[in-house]
Amino acid sequence: MATIKSLEPKAIFKNFELLTQVPRPSGHLEKIQSFLLGWAKEHGVEAEKDEVGNILMRKPATPGFENKQTAILQAHMDMVPQQVEGRGHNFKADPLKIFIDGDWLKAEGTTLGADDGIGVASIMAVMESKTLKHGPLEALITADEETGMFGAFGLKEGELTGSILLNLDTEDEGELTIGCAGGVDITATLGYKEVETDPNDVAVKVSIRGLLGGHSGLEISCGRANANKLMARFVKDAIKDDSARLASWHGGNMRNAIPRECSVVLTVPAENKDDLLDLVACYKEIFWEEYKDIENSDFSFVVEKCKLPALQVPEEIADNLVNAILACQNGVCRYIPTIPSTVETSSNLAIIDIDGGNAAIKILARSSSETMKEYLANSLESCFSMAGMKVEFSGSYSGWQPNTSSPIVKAMADCYYRLFGETCKIVVVHAGLECGIIGAVTPGLDMVSFGPTLRSPHTPQERCYIPSVSKYWNLLIATLEEIPEKQ
Repeated sequence: MATIKSLEPKAIFKNFELLTQVPRPSGHLEKIQSFLLGWAKEHGVEAEKDEVGNILMRKPATPGFENKQTAILQAHMDMVPQQVEGRGHNFKADPLKIFIDGDWLKAEGTTLGADDGIGVASIMAVMESKTLKHGPLEALITADEETGMFGAFGLKEGELTGSILLNLDTEDEGELTIGCAGGVDITATLGYKEVETDPNDVAVKVSIRGLLGGHSGLEISCGRANANKLMARFVKDAIKDDSARLASWHGGNMRNAIPRECSVVLTVPAENKDDLLDLVACYKEIFWEEYKDIENSDFSFVVEKCKLPALQVPEEIADNLVNAILACQNGVCRYIPTIPSTVETSSNLAIIDIDGGNAAIKILARSSSETMKEYLANSLESCFSMAGMKVEFSGSYSGWQPNTSSPIVKAMADCYYRLFGETCKIVVVHAGLECGIIGAVTPGLDMVSFGPTLRSPHTPQERCYIPSVSKYWNLLIATLEEIPEKQ
């Protein structure tokens, strides 16, 4: 039986397996930072941690390649912590359990962390190699990319000296990415005074579980269900038809992941309980009919009795919140007019937490057009302002404007054809890559992003297509040899 260490290219997979044993969820990176610094010391690689938690490495040119331009290898160290219900995985402490399923590498009930563990493993493989040919190299392994690109934002001018950036963080082998969408985080908050629950009411917990979810940029065009939006449809009718009252709402946990699960606690007059149960059954059929060709066959919409809460959301405030959630734009808003197959502008209604006198709604808006990004952000602000919420913008970053005359892209396209007899695709993606941020700190960088084939990142179904890793690795090492010389 094949083991991870036996997979080719061994240089990548042995390092990736090491990474799977080190906890590295976004926001909790102390262990992976310590591991990377220790690994570098063990292998004689120059390395340091900067003040925002990025790891920087440097390696001199191999003999005869000293006149090459300095290339920067870049990936991010954190991973999205998602797991199937009931898995009980502690992402802050537990190693991942990975396995081979045919041509795919997967994890047991959790995200795999190939996004962007394969990129980090590639950097480790290059840095430790005694045989690869290359010019001067720098490596930048950024912190907390998945939750706001904080490592890239914290990069200081002068930390990098290279002129070419190879970003190792895309999910389709055979594609060279030369541009990406920008984004902005939108947070709407409201404090409210809870009111007492009618002691004659009964309480139920209604939950949506097991949706596919996915990357809120790359997979936003797949038409997958958003758990928060589905729940809003049901809650609206439960309030209108059965005099239900909202006690709490919890849905989603990552801005850049389409929410897979959501639960609400509702109170309802005892005489209306059976009608509410019928409404759940009705919506279960509606959701199944609408999404049976897209979603998991075992996604669930269930109701269970729960303890009656002492307090709940005031009726008028609950109405306003539910109306705003229902009205909030979600999904694809516009495609690029000149490239109709590529999403230009989108919104992900990612996280809702309403409980204990506080409501918070978190959205990630993306667009490759700055004016459309601003329009979308302003429209979302208007939506939640009308519900009396305070709306704040944060973490805004510009898109990466493509350079169709890029020398490194031409060199890599030529390498790809020479290696595989195929023409690679040159694309712009609807996702946030760190290239635009890093390029703003280090002007003039010639940049390209590429990687092996991954599917369903940011979900427990994340998987890596094993045969694609060898092609990606061969392209990387050939590219290092073909880096242009200094002018």
